[in-house]
Amino acid sequence: MSKTKKNEFRPDDFVVYPAHGVGRIVSIEEQEVAGLKLEMFVISFEKDKMTLRVPTARATEIGMRGLASPDLVDRALETLKGKARVKRAMWSRRAQEYEQKINSGDLLSIAEVVRDLHRSDDQREQSYSERQLYEAALDRLTREVAAVNGIDEGGAQKKVESVLMSRAA
Repeated sequence: MSKTKKNEFRPDDFVVYPAHGVGRIVSIEEQEVAGLKLEMFVISFEKDKMTLRVPTARATEIGMRGLASPDLVDRALETLKGKARVKRAMWSRRAQEYEQKINSGDLLSIAEVVRDLHRSDDQREQSYSERQLYEAALDRLTREVAAVNGIDEGGAQKKVESVLMSRAA
């Protein structure tokens, strides 16, 4: 892998790791694994109280990326305004697809899951698994909106909810 690609991320940068969402690179350290010296990104996920070590050479291959551009965040929020597209497939199949979209790390896919699973007050109650997927997607979306816009997660959550409520109105 070329040097320029490897040093794309620096300490204190926010990054998106597909399976865990937004984290902050704390440091880059060398570690010996199975007799090999590897350079690792040390990524902290504050909210989850988790630290992840990712080999620098494999970061982009794994799907780790920088934060979305403000333009992409706007497109994701625009996606929330659309009409929910719920397929008529069995719930287990749909749940699997939603899970894949959430873990893809793609902001627009995550926004689609939030849009499709959002329930306004006058709609029927969500099942437990539906609510779990919705909350996971909403959490990923709000964390990235917060990091991109430089606001706290509470502010980002209000912003996302206001977009969802404007759709319902």
